[in-house]
Amino acid sequence: MKNFIEDLEVDGHLQIVKVDSSGSEEIIFDDHNIIVSGMGVGLAHLFSLSGSVNILEYQIDRFQLGIGKANQQEEVSVNQLALPLSSIQEYGENALLYVVSGNHALSVTNIQQGKWFGYIPQHKVSRVGDSSVRYTITLDRDAANNLEASRGSEVYLNEIGLFMKNPMGDVYGDNTDTSILVAYRQFQDILKTEEFALIFRWTINW
Repeated sequence: MKNFIEDLEVDGHLQIVKVDSSGSEEIIFDDHNIIVSGMGVGLAHLFSLSGSVNILEYQIDRFQLGIGKANQQEEVSVNQLALPLSSIQEYGENALLYVVSGNHALSVTNIQQGKWFGYIPQHKVSRVGDSSVRYTITLDRDAANNLEASRGSEVYLNEIGLFMKNPMGDVYGDNTDTSILVAYRQFQDILKTEEFALIFRWTINW
């Protein structure tokens, strides 16, 4: 799938902004991302008419945050975060985030059930050029602050992934989305607290 992605010339860029209580912004990360093989899998289902018949299910509309970058290399073959957040509580029960559960396809035949994703609403997706789309993910001051309590030690955010909604269609016949990782990036350790918000501006270029 690597050559397929390269032929399509898909790439991306991630910027992370820290926003303090006064509203002042500081860019703390600004670099390219990794488009992974799941992008090729999703697009292959679309072009071959072998997956979902609903074009909306090929949208990139969800993400996961993780804490396990030390256990994973950044490469095209990555199909999951090393250690993603695993509950509504970890994303933040009082946060201004819409968190959804669903399946996660590691491959066409290897599907994990009962995973958690942050949802990216349509008003947070915007065209920024003829062939570029920006996804804006905001972790407000109440988001992802409870990690130490749930994990038992001081925990740092350090990885993030974008997911295609449901390109394979209704795998189990229960109307549960089966999402595929399409882009991935590690970043420096961030100990998230209620003292600041984080904004992830992720641009995908086609």
